[in-house]
Amino acid sequence: VPKHQVSDSGEISSEFNNVNIGRIEDKMGCHGSSTCEINFEQAEGYLIGTEHKGLQHMFTFINTSRLGTAMQGVAAAELSFQNALAYTKERRAFRALNGTQEPDKVADPIIVHPDIRKMLLIQKAVAEGGRAMILESALLSDKMMAAERSGDKTTQDALDDTLGFRTPILKGFLTEVGQEAANFGIQLFGGHGFIKSNKQEQILRDVRVAAIWEGTTGIQALDLLGRKIFRRGANLKPIKEHCSRLRELSWGLMMNGSTPEVKAHARSLFYYALEWQALTYKIGMRAKSDKNAVGIASVDFLMYSGYVSLAEQWLKMEEAAAVALKEGDTSVEKDFFDAKMKTSSFVFAHLLPRCESLKTTMMTPAPAIMDIQSHQFSFDHSQ
Repeated sequence: VPKHQVSDSGEISSEFNNVNIGRIEDKMGCHGSSTCEINFEQAEGYLIGTEHKGLQHMFTFINTSRLGTAMQGVAAAELSFQNALAYTKERRAFRALNGTQEPDKVADPIIVHPDIRKMLLIQKAVAEGGRAMILESALLSDKMMAAERSGDKTTQDALDDTLGFRTPILKGFLTEVGQEAANFGIQLFGGHGFIKSNKQEQILRDVRVAAIWEGTTGIQALDLLGRKIFRRGANLKPIKEHCSRLRELSWGLMMNGSTPEVKAHARSLFYYALEWQALTYKIGMRAKSDKNAVGIASVDFLMYSGYVSLAEQWLKMEEAAAVALKEGDTSVEKDFFDAKMKTSSFVFAHLLPRCESLKTTMMTPAPAIMDIQSHQFSFDHSQ
């Protein structure tokens, strides 16, 4: 829909096309992006693409935007973590539960407290693990583009399918946990986090929209489970291939991991790779008699997929760090590798177990959600 009218011969007229800005939106966050309301009052527009195929055309370019939005979730986690980490090392309150850490000070820094450490570790795990998830998809995208340039259609299509499967997981999961990490950033500052001058609250306001635009988390979840796996996946090919690759990775590290911890974590990931595929089959069976089964399971299924994918990246980083320490790599400090291994242990002990509740809630019986009538949600308003 152009700003000026265009003649049949293609010449741009001086007449405006009656496209008007209704208002600049006053948003919760992202104030640097002046989004607006546009009114099309008898304006002329031109069809791009095929009639009634707009949504399909949109998906050819929206995946790039979805990966960009996933990066927004990771960026929010990283920035909030950086600010919170510095603050928790300086802010003093109470004494460590296992005994005073700095007796010459009026109190210990709050980073000694377990609850503070859990929040910081979640932020660190999301920021660094999420970055690895996006980087892996970026490398696949590069390979797909190289295949396209070389005319290798088979490889291009295979990589496109792989990216199509992973994209809703990255977008949906990383924006949700990015919000969680940003929210923890405020909590770690205490009351100071609620004050604008400390800038932690701005991170949460800015990232809140990430789980909404380019398709809400619910839409990403339906795209993953309903469209990518059940509708487009012949014999559930996407999930079968992905879980098979995960099991191959896990089995190799179960047998040949550099440390007992790597082997134990690989064993855990192998189990979840099996369960992930089994849960998909179970949802598919339920959906045969009730299509709502897909909608009931979809968001929990996406988050389950995200935690398993996050754990995969941390397992690979843990093994790489263990190898580097064993080989005496001096390119960075040993503490860097040690921190990677310890964070991976936290992921497998504290974050991956969230899948246990998700596998239960994704199987919520349909009547528990669908039986309540619309008018029964409230008897005070919205009647």
